[in-house]
Amino acid sequence: MTPKQQGFFFPPEWHPHVATWLTFPHNEASWQGNKRHLMYSQYFGLIKAISKGEKVGLNVNDETLKNFILGELPKYEIDLNQIEILVNPTNDAWCRDHGPAFLINPETKERMIVNWGYNAWGGKYPPFDDDNNLPTAIAKHRGLNYVTPGIIMEGGSVEFNGAGTILTSRECLLNENRNPHLTQGQIEQYLYDYYGAEQVLWVNDGIVGDDTDGHIDDTVRFVNEDTVITMVEPNKADDNHEILEENLQLLKQMRLLNGKQLNIVEIPMPTPVMVDDFRTPASYANFLICNAGVLVPTFDCKNDDVALDILSQVFTDRPVIGLPSNKIIWGQGSFHCLTQQEPAV
Repeated sequence: MTPKQQGFFFPPEWHPHVATWLTFPHNEASWQGNKRHLMYSQYFGLIKAISKGEKVGLNVNDETLKNFILGELPKYEIDLNQIEILVNPTNDAWCRDHGPAFLINPETKERMIVNWGYNAWGGKYPPFDDDNNLPTAIAKHRGLNYVTPGIIMEGGSVEFNGAGTILTSRECLLNENRNPHLTQGQIEQYLYDYYGAEQVLWVNDGIVGDDTDGHIDDTVRFVNEDTVITMVEPNKADDNHEILEENLQLLKQMRLLNGKQLNIVEIPMPTPVMVDDFRTPASYANFLICNAGVLVPTFDCKNDDVALDILSQVFTDRPVIGLPSNKIIWGQGSFHCLTQQEPAV
């Protein structure tokens, strides 16, 4: 029986968490060569903010890195009782994509993990075998059953409303570098069977600089069952303008399972964040919803306050907290890309 047939589903991100998992960065190449150490203060700031409301699980490559982390945590006044370290080989930091997808069954009070395949966004950044093994390692650590669908799927490519609907992008899930043997209909069936969904809604492309081939968590996010925020670029000369306008028009045409239109809240993109003449995929949509609040990446630009104000109006059950990410984004991802929530049941 599939997880769905057994009563399991992937809950929305605002569902209460037991913990949030991160994979501690150690790959120099991911942060433009020698810039990795410059983002540590922002990374530990993220850990501290999460830890105020739930446990933080840290996947750590080796004992040397573990000792470094244990030496740094007190400097940021992080409660060590809130940190759980799992020493396990890893390749990179993007836990949203290679980490475990936790499912819950509210009837039986059980949890399980989906062990999707991971190939570093179409084989772009080998090796990725250690990251690919991480879901099963965490399943064994937690004593949870896991199921292996046998296809490539990344957490940043899918967005959930908790009421049967998944949002995703054609650029990513239909890309020939993921599952070229599958049709759109077959991919949708995997999403139904293993995420416990009933409907898949598709936008087209992702933003400039996104090396994941259009992950949805940089463009459109559910904030409740029938409301999404979507990034827009008012500047018509900007390369993101047409991409985001096209996705906005698609969102306006969509209908949920109950026949309702989406409530759509528009948020302007930040000023382009450049590093070494490369445009990073900086986006306010890459926020993390956790027990302590909604952690929103900020980029030291004029639209930071605009984004925080808009998000504060749509999230009424927890605080919206802006945290600097202008150095984290050098790695081509931000808070949502770095994390994967472990839901309570």
